[in-house]
Amino acid sequence: MKNHLDPEQIDFYRQNGYIVIDDFLEAAALSEWRSAVEEALNKRDKMKLPDRQWVGHGDDEVYYEKVFTQRLQLWKDNERVRKLMLDERLGKMAAKLAGVDGIRIWHDQALVKPPFGEPTAWHLDVPFWSFSSKQAISIWVALDDITKENGCLYFMPGTQEETSFDNPGITEEIASLFGHYPQFRSRDTVAVTMKAGSCSFHSGSVVHAAGANMTPYPRRAMTCAYMPDGSTFNGQQNILNDREFAQLEVGQVLDDNEKFPLIYSTQVPA
Repeated sequence: MKNHLDPEQIDFYRQNGYIVIDDFLEAAALSEWRSAVEEALNKRDKMKLPDRQWVGHGDDEVYYEKVFTQRLQLWKDNERVRKLMLDERLGKMAAKLAGVDGIRIWHDQALVKPPFGEPTAWHLDVPFWSFSSKQAISIWVALDDITKENGCLYFMPGTQEETSFDNPGITEEIASLFGHYPQFRSRDTVAVTMKAGSCSFHSGSVVHAAGANMTPYPRRAMTCAYMPDGSTFNGQQNILNDREFAQLEVGQVLDDNEKFPLIYSTQVPA
């Protein structure tokens, strides 16, 4: 794993809201990630979460099935994925990029854009989550070669500095976000293609999207959203089940290691 970050990479991330790490996984590690994710997806079948078929988009769910197959919290019910996701090296990279002392897993997420799958509209991540932090960050690992033809990511560099925690949502209209942020209509965008085994990190507050899959093959990625240690509950349910949701109060620190594992902290002795 290429887990070293130099100061230039950290500066690039903080200025632009994303960074690409080429050749992040060596061949053997990529093979394990692919195999573990495939095993976890087969076991999960149609269940989005370990304990339920959660629908996050209401009447839009039929449309979202055309955008991507989405399976969350695979670390909770697959030991191989758990080993990958709880790797301290990932947490340390995320913490260094975000500039925080500790990182917890919010949720992992396999994203498979099906053959001829629809594009993913411009959106933000953190407004969906049960905590609000400008230091929220995600890793996005390419399990296949990611090209403009099969649905690569696109970023609007620097927009993380201007977005809020309001949630404009994701709709079928690729540009619907601009109704909330009209200033972004004139922003330049960057297409991020990656070889299998490369990865990107991106801020939960940066504007990003993914293109359509114009090929007859699936486009596979494994991702994980990270929560800075010390983050507090903002009142949104998101991945929380009804029991977990009912037990929380707004402002409560989300520090349950069973639900949100602390995978890296400068406060924990090496």
